[in-house]
Amino acid sequence: MRTALMKPLALTIGEPAGIGPDITLAAWLQRRERALPPFYLVGDAGFIEGRAARLGLDVPVATVQPESAAGTFADALPVVETGERITAAAGRPDASSAPAAIAAIRRAVADVSEGRAAAVVTNPIAKSVLYKAGFSHPGHTEFLAELARSDGAAPQPVMMLWCEDLAVVPVTIHVALRDAIARLSTGLIVDTCRIVADDLKRHFGIAAPRLALAGLNPHAGEAGTIGTEERDVIAPAIAALRRSDVDATGPWPADTMFHAAARRTYDCAIGMYHDQALIPIKTLAFDDGVNVTLGLPFIRTSPDHGTAFDIAGSGRANPSSLIAALRLAARMAARGAAEAAPGSR
Repeated sequence: MRTALMKPLALTIGEPAGIGPDITLAAWLQRRERALPPFYLVGDAGFIEGRAARLGLDVPVATVQPESAAGTFADALPVVETGERITAAAGRPDASSAPAAIAAIRRAVADVSEGRAAAVVTNPIAKSVLYKAGFSHPGHTEFLAELARSDGAAPQPVMMLWCEDLAVVPVTIHVALRDAIARLSTGLIVDTCRIVADDLKRHFGIAAPRLALAGLNPHAGEAGTIGTEERDVIAPAIAALRRSDVDATGPWPADTMFHAAARRTYDCAIGMYHDQALIPIKTLAFDDGVNVTLGLPFIRTSPDHGTAFDIAGSGRANPSSLIAALRLAARMAARGAAEAAPGSR
């Protein structure tokens, strides 16, 4: 993995009072048995040393620059400092939490954009803590899109949840259900699906991605008797996608899309709203699902869970989702590096 990847991954500290530091330390301790790619933590070395001490973990910490992180990784957890000192205790965010989380995201994106890191992997943030500090973005995804802005326009980010058995994308994300229905449009579905198809080709090596679109209503509207969004909004989107050579099918009843035989017929399921897409994957892969942001000019993955303040600092946090996020980011980056190598085409 190290030879193929060449550059380390930039892992943000996330919300310092949450389990991000705990799972980072646990992942580093499993670096050999899980064949993890080299990564460095973007944050505060003194703080992560303190969390390791609280957890009773023997994790040497080295303050480094990104260029030396891969060489340090075998013997110590590399930390690239942001200059933000962290004073938050486990489970108790304080005034240092939001500046530390934001600075880590900014530094990680800068590092990957400027070629010092192969991809960004983000530990969970606490949006409520950021909002109290004046954070103006709905969440991680939208902030990353803003940091990727060029020529006055931010890219449209798309949230994909991935595990080995299923990939799902919700067309509308963190909005109330009544607002999701109001926002759903043919254009939004088409734009989302085109980004999904392009990134499945680019990052996952799927030559002709198959997208299965769910209906919005029970039984996909039952021929218009339980709602007309399938006929008026979703079917026109599917027709437009197929005219542009995107293999899109549906709209399918969502309650029959996720059993094993159905999953074999597509590469990604497109849900119309958040829970329609996320409930199936969290049922299949609660501990090791990965959040992937598509549509950005860089690779970004994240564990598919939150900050878990109630168990932070207890040693009970499961690093499986972070480990899966690190491994997937490395896999995606290695594919990109291989395609960009001379003579690869």
